[in-house]
Amino acid sequence: MAKIQVLKNYCKSCRLCIEACPRDVLQIGEEVNENGYEIVEMKENAECIGCKMCAVMCPEAAIEVFR
Repeated sequence: MAKIQVLKNYCKSCRLCIEACPRDVLQIGEEVNENGYEIVEMKENAECIGCKMCAVMCPEAAIEVFR
């Protein structure tokens, strides 16, 4: 199973990564970064397949995917 790391201070909560994910593993979290945006996070017990669509769609390059 793959793991997603979000670079917190780059995320602008645009939700493009959430819409791009074919497995629906991402959600907007409650944590807020220094710019005032809610940070995207993986859902609990989500099964990421490592397709990297979220990272490709992120305009801020705030997502890294590790297999």
